[in-house]
Amino acid sequence: MAIIQTQLKVTGMHCLGCEETINEAVKTLPGIHKAEASYRLQTVDVGYDDTLVDEAAIRRTIEAKGYGIVEALPAKAGKAKHMLLFVLLLAVVGGVAFWGKSLMPGVMQQIKPQMGYALLFTIGFLTGFHCIGMCGGFVVGYTDATLSKTRQLLAHMSYAFGKTLSYMTLGAGFGLLGATIAFTPQIRGIAALAASVFLLLYGLKMLNVFSWLRRFTLRLPPSVNQQVAGELRRRRSPLRNGLLTGLLLGCGPLQAMYVMAAGSGDPKQGAMILLMFGLGTLLPLLGFGLFASLLSPAVMRQLVRVSGVLVIAMGLMMAQRGLKIIQSGQVSSAMPSPMQQNR
Repeated sequence: MAIIQTQLKVTGMHCLGCEETINEAVKTLPGIHKAEASYRLQTVDVGYDDTLVDEAAIRRTIEAKGYGIVEALPAKAGKAKHMLLFVLLLAVVGGVAFWGKSLMPGVMQQIKPQMGYALLFTIGFLTGFHCIGMCGGFVVGYTDATLSKTRQLLAHMSYAFGKTLSYMTLGAGFGLLGATIAFTPQIRGIAALAASVFLLLYGLKMLNVFSWLRRFTLRLPPSVNQQVAGELRRRRSPLRNGLLTGLLLGCGPLQAMYVMAAGSGDPKQGAMILLMFGLGTLLPLLGFGLFASLLSPAVMRQLVRVSGVLVIAMGLMMAQRGLKIIQSGQVSSAMPSPMQQNR
């Protein structure tokens, strides 16, 4: 028996959950003595008994989970095929996302304090097409086409629950604080800028543009709830991704809903406003998730890149919007009041 030590360069690792997914998949093979994937290094170190398993089987197992193995430079035909697939997906998904964004001016005009729950749900539904560009990357991040349909459905339901819970909690919080906090343009603009930074970093990490960005990743201490944390990592944490979406405070429609919740001055009313809006956004967004679940691992890797590009584009537009809000607030505050003008 000979124990072979090898290191494979892996593509398609986008979070710490990918480490656990690869480790567990490789360890199911016979003769595996060690499997240590590293999201930061984009590698997996494997020790195996070459009489029971070979490197080709290990590679196939990793690729079956939706990841790629770096080989020698692919042929030009292969590169052209991948580029064509990327452009096609970018055109389709990007077209839907920016069509959704084009709806936003009309949607924003319909947002009024006296809106009923049915209208809130409808506005959320229309906003959901805009969400594909902004939050589609979160959905792609936990989507795993190798799972059974039941587990895929559970993952989407976990994301939906986390997203709705995040919206409701923050809606209730804004409702509670609305009576005491004035939401000035400066505050809204700063929120948009902070959210844009988050989106830009997330998109760059999805594209794997700067390897040093992978160092800035939060890890739970192994001693703290290790079993639960491991389960979340195995499922690429759709619940966590859902909870994060409520923090995208620079999203125009979502920001308007938070301001409306604050204007209600009532935690229960604020939670209900965000509940109906959030439920509406889920239909297009989860439809995008089901579409992603039907794709092959190779296509999924290209879709991740597409999502990364869209996330960065949305982040840049959000930053621009935040700066405009801040500038408009500064201009309005610098203008003399009617009383001052009459002096």
